Amino acid sequence: MIDLAWVTVVLAGVVVFAAYVVRGMSGFGTSLVAIPLLVFLMPIHAAVPMMTLLGLCVTLMLGIRDRSHVRWDELWRLLPPTLVGVFAGISLFSVLDPRFMHKLLGGFIAAYAIYMIVAQFVRTQLSKCSTFWAYPTSFASSFVDSMFGGGGGPLVVIYMVRRGYDPVVFRATLAVLWLVELVVRVGGYAIGGYYNRTVLVMSLVFLPVMFLGYRVGEMISRRMSQQSFTRLIAVVLLASGISLLLK
Repeated sequence: MIDLAWVTVVLAGVVVFAAYVVRGMSGFGTSLVAIPLLVFLMPIHAAVPMMTLLGLCVTLMLGIRDRSHVRWDELWRLLPPTLVGVFAGISLFSVLDPRFMHKLLGGFIAAYAIYMIVAQFVRTQLSKCSTFWAYPTSFASSFVDSMFGGGGGPLVVIYMVRRGYDPVVFRATLAVLWLVELVVRVGGYAIGGYYNRTVLVMSLVFLPVMFLGYRVGEMISRRMSQQSFTRLIAVVLLASGISLLLK
């Protein structure tokens, strides 16, 4: 059991709200905002399982609500290599140095985000990428996520951005894809005994905060043009890359 003061719970709620505003606006980035701040308020073995369970709840809701907007042809391309990546990452988690991998991945994501930002302001059209890239990016994304507890998501985000989907399709398709990953992760944390009473109670308390933050983010995103949405994705990717470089 973890005893948390009410001030800590309130601050954690503010962090969860902000993280899901970002998620509602961009379709990803929850862990980028939440985990680095929550570890100052609670043990990481409580913060990560809690955010994973909240993420499962919101992705399940989105998968049901937005199923008509999912690009199923794209999802069926992304899903098999995602599953292979999950199992490969779990199998090989002790082999590679996570610091090296985080820095390598962070450098790539940050460099690509800068390229996206420059392309927007010099009015260079981002070319549409081939469906071939669905396989390596989704495998690498879930592999890194499973092996190091996060950081790989931006890879498949980059692929979806380059496919040129509008924000609703973008978010709906990624929500269903990540739902599979989250189910596996929640099962793993449950087997490991991380879902004690305190973590479950905090998750329940923060459910309405999470949904409110997501709705606010969605309302903001609906006022954005496709160009503004692409710039937002680039900024969140840049922040993600820098955070990985600093780990």
